[in-house]
Amino acid sequence: MSLIKFLFSKTLLYQIILAGVALIVFCFFMLKWLNITTNHGDFETVPDLTGKSLQVAEIELEKNNLVLQIQDSANFNPKYPKFSVIEQDPVPGSKVKENRKIYLTLNPSGYRKVLVPDLKQKTFRQAKPTLEALGFEVGRLTYVNNIGKDMVLGMTYKGEDIKPGTMLEKTSVIDLVLGNGNK
Repeated sequence: MSLIKFLFSKTLLYQIILAGVALIVFCFFMLKWLNITTNHGDFETVPDLTGKSLQVAEIELEKNNLVLQIQDSANFNPKYPKFSVIEQDPVPGSKVKENRKIYLTLNPSGYRKVLVPDLKQKTFRQAKPTLEALGFEVGRLTYVNNIGKDMVLGMTYKGEDIKPGTMLEKTSVIDLVLGNGNK
C-alpha cells in the first residue's frame, strides 16, 4: 500500500477519530479530578490577627483551616503587647485556599541589646551621633571641672556608672558627664 493511499484510507481516519475521542474523554476526567482535588471555588478568608497573642492567632487560624508560620520577631514595636502579632502575610480579608500558610511577624519581648561604645576622651560632638547611630538616646548632660571642654569623662544609665562594652537595650537613655573647660 502506498503512502498516499494510506493517508486517505478508512483505517487512518478511524484511528484519528478514536484518538480524538480518547483525548476528549481524558481531558474531561482530568478537569473533573482537578475540580475535586483543588476545591475549586472554595476559599477561606484570612482573619485580622494584628495585636493578638500567638495563642489567639493559632486558634483563629485553626478555626479557619489555615496554617500558622512564624516568620520573624526582630523589630520591637512598643505600641503592641509582647509576643503579639504586628504584621501578617497575606493581609487580613484576603481569600486563600484551605491549609494555606499565614506568615506572622511577632513583637519580641523588648528592644535588642546593643554594646555601649567607648566614648571617654571624645568630644560631645563626636559622642552624640555615635550613640544615636547605635539607637541610644542622649539624656542629661552633667558638667564637672575639667580642662577639656565638652570632653566625655563618664557615662551613666539610670544613675549608675556604665563602662564601655556594657550591653543595654536599644533606645536606652544614657547620661553623659562632660568637662566644662575649667581647671
